[in-house]
Amino acid sequence: MRWKQVRKFLPIIGIGIFIYLLIKLDVAKILKEIENVNLYYLAIAIILVLIFFVTQTLKWFVIARKQKINIPFKEAFKINLVANFYGFITPAKIGSIIRADYLKDRGDTGRGLSNFVIDKILDLSSLFILAIGFGFIFYEKIISSVYLYFIIAIFLLMITISFIFYKKDASKPFLRFVHRILIPKKMKEKSKELFDSFYKEMPSLGFLFPVFLLNLVNWIIDYAGMYFMALALGIDIGFIPFLAILPITTLVAQIPITINGFGTREATMIYLFGLSNVPAVKVLSMSILNILITSVIPSIFAILFMFRRERTKVHHSNREDSI
Repeated sequence: MRWKQVRKFLPIIGIGIFIYLLIKLDVAKILKEIENVNLYYLAIAIILVLIFFVTQTLKWFVIARKQKINIPFKEAFKINLVANFYGFITPAKIGSIIRADYLKDRGDTGRGLSNFVIDKILDLSSLFILAIGFGFIFYEKIISSVYLYFIIAIFLLMITISFIFYKKDASKPFLRFVHRILIPKKMKEKSKELFDSFYKEMPSLGFLFPVFLLNLVNWIIDYAGMYFMALALGIDIGFIPFLAILPITTLVAQIPITINGFGTREATMIYLFGLSNVPAVKVLSMSILNILITSVIPSIFAILFMFRRERTKVHHSNREDSI
């Protein structure tokens, strides 16, 4: 079977694992856990999720302003919801790149794309730092030395490649080869313009360091929200173990073999939380509750925003035609 054929079935793997876990652990028991949720802790979790969306928007918004992409924060927040919606329905959240398309209306495609890439690298870097830092703290209790060093190796490789491509001159030899060999002739001029605009108004590394710290804070807020969801379900193993487990499960979810990490993330969570004697049914209930609050409900608002945006564009188009 060819790779293209295999790739079509990869998302089904995670969904299959997720369905298997639901059946094995009994859907009725999971619904019972969610039904008996502590509303006080759940309310705190929802507040933290709202704060998370604000800080998640802020971390790429400040980069956009530095790139002279003039966009109001309110609109940036709406675009962030849309990006999260597309990330929710695609492997490794790659669909969130749709943000670049929305930003081109305020600048150009290249700057919108570089904004996404910079934010994604900082996001993953802070995630790796959390996974590695707490991996050493809980060395061999949660993660084995082999997997820990593997994570470190992937992180160093990612950082090395990022530094090489961050400078326009350093990336030119490789991209020149790609441009000459792989890019079709009719797209060569457009790709050159995209390359030039990608590096236009590129923020300095010194500017990006505080944004990197903001990414760390953003992840901690995200995991704090999930921690209170866990408390709402009666899971209480302490916040620090959460900061050790969840970055690892998030990294596993980045492996693009399933939609938004479905199944693979839950299986990893069940295993790692099981080391602290947390029942699998509670772990899966926590994951489902988290998906509902951080992905499903925000996606509804994102869809409403997209419909409204398209309706506005059609309205403006009709007005211009009438004129």
